[in-house]
This record gives sequence, C-alpha cells and structure tokens, in this order.
Amino acid sequence: MTTDSDDPRRTTDGAPDREDLRRAAAAVADGDLVVYPTETVYGLGGDALDPAAVERVFELKQRDRGDPLSLGVASVDAALRHTRPSEFALAFARAFLPGPVTVIVERGADVPDALTAGSDRVGIRVPDHPVARTLLRETGPLTATSANVSGSGSVTRIADLDARIRDGVAAIVDGGETPGTESTVVDPEAGTIHRRGAMAGAIEAWLEDPPV
Repeated sequence: MTTDSDDPRRTTDGAPDREDLRRAAAAVADGDLVVYPTETVYGLGGDALDPAAVERVFELKQRDRGDPLSLGVASVDAALRHTRPSEFALAFARAFLPGPVTVIVERGADVPDALTAGSDRVGIRVPDHPVARTLLRETGPLTATSANVSGSGSVTRIADLDARIRDGVAAIVDGGETPGTESTVVDPEAGTIHRRGAMAGAIEAWLEDPPV
C-alpha cells in the first residue's frame, strides 16, 4: 500500500503522474537520458551500469571524463547489489541515507569504469525524494549528477533547464521546484568530507564519535 510520503503525486503541485514515470523508465531502458527531481537539484539520469549511457551523460553535460559520476539508487539495500562497503561505511550510509549525502564506497564488479573514471570507488546517492526513488525502483541505478552543462549553475526548476540538456534527453519528470542545496560528499572510511553541503555538521559529529 502506498503512503502519502511514498506517493509521487503528493510531492508538490504539478507533480508527475505514473505515466510520466513510465515514459522516463522506458527511455532509460532504451539507453536514453532523463531529467528527474531530487531533494537537492534536478538530476540527469542514464543507466549507470551501461557504459554507453554513461558516456552520453558526459557528452551532454560536456563534463571532463576524469570527473566521476555518482550512482543513484532507490535504497541502501539496492546499493549493496552494486557496491562493497565496509561495515563502518554501511553503518554511516544507513544513518544518513536516504538524504542529501553522497557516500563514497568500494564499487562492485558491474559498475563501469566510465562512471568512476577508473577508480575502484564510487559515490552512492539515495535521494530523499519520493519521485526520484519511485523512478529508481523502476529503472535500477541511474547516474546521479546535476542536470546542467558543466560550469553552469544547477537547476531547481524545469523552466530553467539549459536548451542543450532539454533537447538531449528523452523524458523530463517535473517534480516542482527543488530546494537547491548541494549534497555533502563524504568518504566514511577515510573520515573525509570532500564537499560540504547539506547536513555537513551532523556528518562531522557522527564521524568524530561514531555510534558503532
């Protein structure tokens, strides 16, 4: 049974219906790209396990191939199918995800080099947004990167999408205006925060005195 918090139709005025999500999921299955809302900014999604789709994301964003992308999944348990976190990193992930946090862990064998720029580690994102998680349950892992051309500002409203992005995707899921705060990027094993964003203070406190 769907609860209010899990129903994408109840997120904001004008939130997408199931048909919008179905079209987006079908586009991803065809190897195409989509734009979807998160609790931070709008994301640009392609099949994160398909090197060709990942390459399309880099090309559309005009992003340096040496700058890795994150892996968006519907839950921490879903992330475990594609990553190999330590017990400590898993405890951290369960404490902060879903949420505006990117957790860097060891990648699994099915995660392509194209996504991680050849690194054996990958950032995982579990958006705290019912529309995003509904889509991710349908598609499996998606690239988790902002829906903008590299070097330009992140997008919190569909109306502000760059024409290059708008023309380069097969589906756009409009979930209304998003908050706009960046996720905090953290490597729990190293105790390192690579980018401060949402919840950075709580993350620092957890890392300084982990309850595990």
